[in-house]
Amino acid sequence: MTNLLSQTSMDDIFHKELIDRKNKLYSYTLPIDFFDPVEFYNYQSSIFSGNRFFWKSSDGLLWTVGLGIAATISNVDPENRFQASNNKWNQIIKDAEIDNPSGVPGTGPLLFGGFSFDPYSEVEEEWASFGHSILYLPSYMLTVAGDQYYLTVNAISNDLVPIESLREKANRFVQHLQNDENLLKEHPLNIKSSIEVAPEQWIQSVDEIVNILKTTDVKKVVFARKLLLEFEENAQPSYVIKRLLEQQPASFVFALEVGDYCFLGASPERLIKKMDDHVLSTCLAGSIGRSQNIQEDQKLGEILLKDQKNLFEHELVVSMIEDALRPYSTEINIPDEPILMKMPDIQHLYTPVTGKANDDFSIFTVVEKLHPTPALGGVPTKAALEIIREKENMDRGFYAGPIGWTDYQGNGEFAVGIRSGLLKENKAFLYAGCGLVSDSVSEEELKETRIKFQPMLKATGGEIL
Repeated sequence: MTNLLSQTSMDDIFHKELIDRKNKLYSYTLPIDFFDPVEFYNYQSSIFSGNRFFWKSSDGLLWTVGLGIAATISNVDPENRFQASNNKWNQIIKDAEIDNPSGVPGTGPLLFGGFSFDPYSEVEEEWASFGHSILYLPSYMLTVAGDQYYLTVNAISNDLVPIESLREKANRFVQHLQNDENLLKEHPLNIKSSIEVAPEQWIQSVDEIVNILKTTDVKKVVFARKLLLEFEENAQPSYVIKRLLEQQPASFVFALEVGDYCFLGASPERLIKKMDDHVLSTCLAGSIGRSQNIQEDQKLGEILLKDQKNLFEHELVVSMIEDALRPYSTEINIPDEPILMKMPDIQHLYTPVTGKANDDFSIFTVVEKLHPTPALGGVPTKAALEIIREKENMDRGFYAGPIGWTDYQGNGEFAVGIRSGLLKENKAFLYAGCGLVSDSVSEEELKETRIKFQPMLKATGGEIL
């Protein structure tokens, strides 16, 4: 088929930073027929590669896939990155012209992206292009809400862009999309090498941290490590996304491309969700493995529900999330005891926290208050982060950071970027962590991280560690 962009020209995709108030957002949304989200992600991949994102909610009721970049919001100030992102987004939508009759959450102008775990850690090469935060307003976006499909087209321009021209552009895009026969041929990944980074040194560091926990007021430190993979050929993000969707159906599946890099994963952990005035957060801390034997698996779950170490870890998270949400929510409801969340490779203690958003609620503000939860950082947060910086010997980048979306109506959802990895060409960096408390045993914690490597390792064709 004729290349879409040869007809509409590269000028049709506005890719620029919003640096002044002269730029204006124009947005148009229309309902479309069924279109597979992964095929949409792959559409014109030679053109859009490096400027794409993918999101599936954990319940599968909302999917958003973006192609091209109408605008990017990024921040160089680590201190005010959440509030700066909020202010820039409000500036963009304040005077925008938006035609979205559906009003469905996740349609219309939407930002997708994330924030690094710790903006004060020493940046390593693989994360340099991500910065402290990066959020995309896509040029073209597919939204799947329940069984309804929508296409949103966004443009940022100094000149008047009539909505009618965006409507024509959207209709042309849909026509080319539905007639495209140039499907990307995906190839299975073959792992050439797999290297656990300094496991002996990591175990020694765990022992040192446990000693700190026994002799100071620090209650918990979440400690992570990474696994390096090299493939026989370049990795295609869509291949990994498909396998994550198949293997981790109850997880958030996400991908964020920045140039040659793609951060992607299948996270079980919601940070915050806001739909209209309904607020939901997730306390997910304390874990144990799974068994293929039903009785043994049930026994493992019962052990977890009674394990004091894991219950202590979990309660730290529950308490912190409640404190973070209370200034911005009313009618907060928290169950008295956790239940089990069973994922394919691991089971967790799980407590949902619900509430009603008040007038002060802003999703970026709440994300800032929640990040990092004790499930990803530790308690107290400041002391735990200092220990992580000193002992972890790696840059987490966006691993364990907030990743998700927010729309022009204030709806949104952010997950915690765990069970994740970073792809670049024929290499991948996989990340996993565990919560350390005063009675942690280093060898057991090493085993736990190996379990947590499994979702990404399986999705990239690796063997079980």
